[in-house]
Amino acid sequence: MRVALTVVAALMLSGSGAGQQPLFRSGTELVDLYVTVTGEDGRLVPNLTREDFAIFDDDQPQEIALFETDTRPITVVVMLDTSGSMTPNLDLLKAGAEQFLIRLLPEDRGRVGAFNDKIEIEPAEFSGDRDLLIDMLAILDFGNPTRLYDAIDASLNALSDVEGRKVVLVFTDGDDTDSDTGWRDVLNRAIAEDVMVYAIGLESNFFNGIRNVQSRPDRNLRRFAEETGGGYFELRATDELGPTFTRVAQELHSQYVLGFVPTQRDGRTHDIRVLLGRRGMEARARRSYVAPPDVDSTTREESR
Repeated sequence: MRVALTVVAALMLSGSGAGQQPLFRSGTELVDLYVTVTGEDGRLVPNLTREDFAIFDDDQPQEIALFETDTRPITVVVMLDTSGSMTPNLDLLKAGAEQFLIRLLPEDRGRVGAFNDKIEIEPAEFSGDRDLLIDMLAILDFGNPTRLYDAIDASLNALSDVEGRKVVLVFTDGDDTDSDTGWRDVLNRAIAEDVMVYAIGLESNFFNGIRNVQSRPDRNLRRFAEETGGGYFELRATDELGPTFTRVAQELHSQYVLGFVPTQRDGRTHDIRVLLGRRGMEARARRSYVAPPDVDSTTREESR
């Protein structure tokens, strides 16, 4: 009962400014949340209002200062596993990735990459030319082993100077086997830099030169997606890839944008929860953010 009352109170708080525009917008002040809402059938839920949502920062209800349903442009790195285990499925993988790329909107920007013993990202700059990006799929190299975490980290490097909504879409059929970077460091960086990670994991069957092997996608993929507000999809070897890549594009173009002004400026990581006042629906958003530092405290430290 206490949780229900808290949610109701938060929903009342969120609706107190309904119909009003936020007083200000600032990248350093306003915490943006991109929220995917699904029903019990897994379908995306449109047409919700500000009053349907509640935001909690370290379990404290927050006033929703921003609510948008218009689609914001994305800048995305599509990073594909082209290690040896994927060799029999490379054509299917590239065809699936193409289904995502052709659904980019005119203002979206992207690059495509591959990882194995090497990591490559093409073209040199982010582009909104979907034909160019699809052409880049044909030149991606393959090899061994699987540097999954290094690949996500390289994607974050590519996005480091980008403003706005940033996404990494990563596909793999196995565990990380040779990265120099640890998964936790990469995840913490994605959280700090507000990059949403979507992950597609494939159960794969392949011949390794000695015997037939069945691979499973890396166990940390789900964690990357859940912590950053992305989505995780795990497929069997017999599943088609195209519909899943299409679903990712649909989600990214159907998300609600919520924002709140953090009440604590402590430079620390805070837990976030987004709840819904309607039953039978699930809201998916990033689970934490790094609060802005106290300007006065920073100034005092620098003056010492």
